[in-house]
Amino acid sequence: MKQGNFIDNLPKIYGIYTGGFIGFIIIMAIAEQMGMTAKAIGIAFVAFTVFIYALIGYLSRTAQADAYYVAGRQVPTVFNGMATAADWMSGASFVAMAGGIYFKGYGYMALLVGWTGGYVLVASLLAPYLRKFGCYTVPDFIGTRYGGNLARFSAVVVLTVASFTYVTAQINATGTIASVALDIPFQYAVYIGLISILLCSMLGGMRGVTWTQVAQYIVLIIAYLLPVFWISNKIGAGFFPHFMLADEVARIGELEAQFGFVKNSAADLATVPKGLAGITKAHSAVNATPWAFISLALAMMMGTASLPHVMMRYFTTPSVKAARKSVGWSLFFIFLLYSSAPMLATLSKLSLLDPNLSTGIIGKSIAEVQAIDWYQNWNTANLMFISDFNGNGTVELNEFFMGGKAVVLATPEIAGLPYVISGLVAAGGMAAAMSTADGLILAIANAISHDVYYKIIDPKAETAKRLVVARVLLVVIGFAGATIAAMEIQGILGSVIWAFDFAMSGLFFPLVLGVWWKRANRQGAIAGMLGGLAAGTWYLVWVRTGGSGFLGITQLTFGIFGSAVSLVAMVVVSLMTQEPDKATQKMVDEVRVPSGKTILGKQ
Repeated sequence: MKQGNFIDNLPKIYGIYTGGFIGFIIIMAIAEQMGMTAKAIGIAFVAFTVFIYALIGYLSRTAQADAYYVAGRQVPTVFNGMATAADWMSGASFVAMAGGIYFKGYGYMALLVGWTGGYVLVASLLAPYLRKFGCYTVPDFIGTRYGGNLARFSAVVVLTVASFTYVTAQINATGTIASVALDIPFQYAVYIGLISILLCSMLGGMRGVTWTQVAQYIVLIIAYLLPVFWISNKIGAGFFPHFMLADEVARIGELEAQFGFVKNSAADLATVPKGLAGITKAHSAVNATPWAFISLALAMMMGTASLPHVMMRYFTTPSVKAARKSVGWSLFFIFLLYSSAPMLATLSKLSLLDPNLSTGIIGKSIAEVQAIDWYQNWNTANLMFISDFNGNGTVELNEFFMGGKAVVLATPEIAGLPYVISGLVAAGGMAAAMSTADGLILAIANAISHDVYYKIIDPKAETAKRLVVARVLLVVIGFAGATIAAMEIQGILGSVIWAFDFAMSGLFFPLVLGVWWKRANRQGAIAGMLGGLAAGTWYLVWVRTGGSGFLGITQLTFGIFGSAVSLVAMVVVSLMTQEPDKATQKMVDEVRVPSGKTILGKQ
């Protein structure tokens, strides 16, 4: 792909692409009216979009290290903002976020506050300065700032743990969507999803991933917003429902009180398939106290500013100023989806609860609901379940169960929209999960190939050999992630939250203090990274195995404990050992200057 002409024509190219995608949606809508089956529509949407992504990945192929690792540092701010938003809007944001709010209530809004607020930390504390450094990867910054192979390797370890935890969640999301759209078992669908992911990143690295992510953002934002506005208009919540959210939430409260709720016995719940939750509002640990909400938001903020695949996006901009502006555009494009997630969860629950709507199921006979096409489809996928616990033959609040990851995907069907919208949502969810998985697998592979293989093992390795190693690692890491995802050890949202906690435990303070505290040295950084990661991991295992925890820190916020240990260890060890040399301290001063040459040249 010729970068010069391509960069100059980006608005035109993606404008044509957007028009073409909207045209494809219209064609599918016409085909549905002419009798095209729902399964065929789902397959067409997934296959068409994945083909486009793979084509972009192929056209972006490169044999240059600079293009492979940082997209040649030529990505304009607006398009880098779109790519970052796609990288950020993972399967958790697209598929699981509305489900979390649906089942757990306002407490899960802490995720939206934290993930959005984290970009304030990124813009003010890290992104411009890491871009000024001119590094390829986050461990590259750590290794150069603090010096020594052990510091670099420690950063790779933290990066790998956090990113691998995250990538299993994204492959889980692609597998969920592929299994429903293609009607194949989840255990096989995760590998279909993996192949789709690798097609985007294998040949072009960061350059291929960047231009693919821009295309994926366009698909996912259309797929998320269109059902929200359509359903809202259909059920009378207004064309722009965001301003009516309080009224609709109050309506849900009235309906729950009207229908009442009978708590299920342990014997009842034993018959419910794993991973499903009831239709009514459930108690959530993040709703328990104000501190529970604040601590989760805080953990997500610090985790956002620590995630390597997010930082890598700002290494691709032409300048330090562009990196800062790019963060602003990222926030704008992320806001478009995040402001709509609570509304989608609300509309989905209203569609099921409100007896004045044709879609309401409470009070209808169980046989009638079980005969509905959408229920049969999602029940077959093990994501919906009804049982007559109360023995009266009608569906009550405690008798309908749904998987959290089905809320977004199933809502268009539940609301009675044409199936083409469900196919569009599946394509959007696939785009969200693929875009993040691409960035994560690339972050791990690039860190190991550049910072371990090239910087530590074989500093004389030629570019071609380095890229071969990177591509092999992509396949190996992706296959391992798909294998773990197939085991369904943890849900999508839980795995993502853990990834943020791991990242902040080991990387937040070594990164921030590396820019803002000249006294921070190699020994302190190593102690901070390894001590923080070890402490956070220990706390998670302790709580998961029955430990009571302390200070209100749960398994969702264990990164607060890990990062606190990291900070103390880093400061104490740095002060107890020799300060960095004058050249390093001068380099840190220079990093904070927004203009001038980058610290590192060509690598």
